[in-house]
Amino acid sequence: MVGPAGEADAMLRRLEWSTLRRLDGLLQGDYRTLMRGTGLDLADLREYQLHDDVRHIDWNVTARMQQPHVRVFTEDREMAAWFLLDLSPSVDFGSGPQRKSEVLLQFVAVLARLIGRHGNRVGGLLYGAPGLHRAHSMLPARGGRNQVLRLMQMIRRASGGSGGQVEQASGPTRLDELLRSALLTVRQRSTVFVVSDFISEPGWEKPLGELARRHDVVAVRLLDPLELELPDLGLVPVRDAETGEQLMVDTHDPAFRQRFARIAAQREAQLRESLAQAGVDTLELSTDDDLADALWRFVGLRKQRQTGRPMSGLVPPGQGARA
Repeated sequence: MVGPAGEADAMLRRLEWSTLRRLDGLLQGDYRTLMRGTGLDLADLREYQLHDDVRHIDWNVTARMQQPHVRVFTEDREMAAWFLLDLSPSVDFGSGPQRKSEVLLQFVAVLARLIGRHGNRVGGLLYGAPGLHRAHSMLPARGGRNQVLRLMQMIRRASGGSGGQVEQASGPTRLDELLRSALLTVRQRSTVFVVSDFISEPGWEKPLGELARRHDVVAVRLLDPLELELPDLGLVPVRDAETGEQLMVDTHDPAFRQRFARIAAQREAQLRESLAQAGVDTLELSTDDDLADALWRFVGLRKQRQTGRPMSGLVPPGQGARA
């Protein structure tokens, strides 16, 4: 098999053998932790019992009956996961062997395959595709391995293919446009992965919060170590991928590097506060991360948040994943 379809299939096979195989051994079938809170239908009401989840208490019935009652749910066999993908120019950056766009592709391939092969559906909404300015490409949610390959091919085309450069956009990223499109597109309650570096114009916080009230939303934040701290490289040219603006900076100047680190730290704090206020879980993926390890830590943190019990062998928070 040759061409884009063959390249996507070969890449997926490599990821199935390396990353997905490792995750299978770690998760031991507990893949549904990735899709917490989806596919639930109200089946019954009953009196509260010890160890019931207090979030399932029906307060209206409790007030009427003068006795705590909880909602009992049945889980659908099929669930849906949507990938909202930011492919704007700033995502096509990496200071090492990998760009953020390559990390995005690998993450989507592994997670879509992991979710889809258990009978669930996956779909995608892409933002910032070249030639479409800020328009969106949409892949309706379906199941099967071929669906994962279709999504991978869409990402590769939108990001310029293997080793290609994303076409320069005429203005800064507006992530709120992608999120508002998702509010109109994703109707049934789903797990939604928002994959972005969140380098965007303000205004995305409100639609992200609205999306989180309807769906189980995970913010997958892409980053590169060079975005947090500059090494001493001397005089180097710097170009803003979003606007095209270029300038020379003297990284040999300790004061400049300190100002850069301080501004980066302020942006980090503000971004994390915004994501927390939106009520979403967060997975941070760096270009120097091991994907399987980062996903394993994230699954553990979600499970800990669900049950209140930590998973054995879990790496402490702050090393690639937060929830």
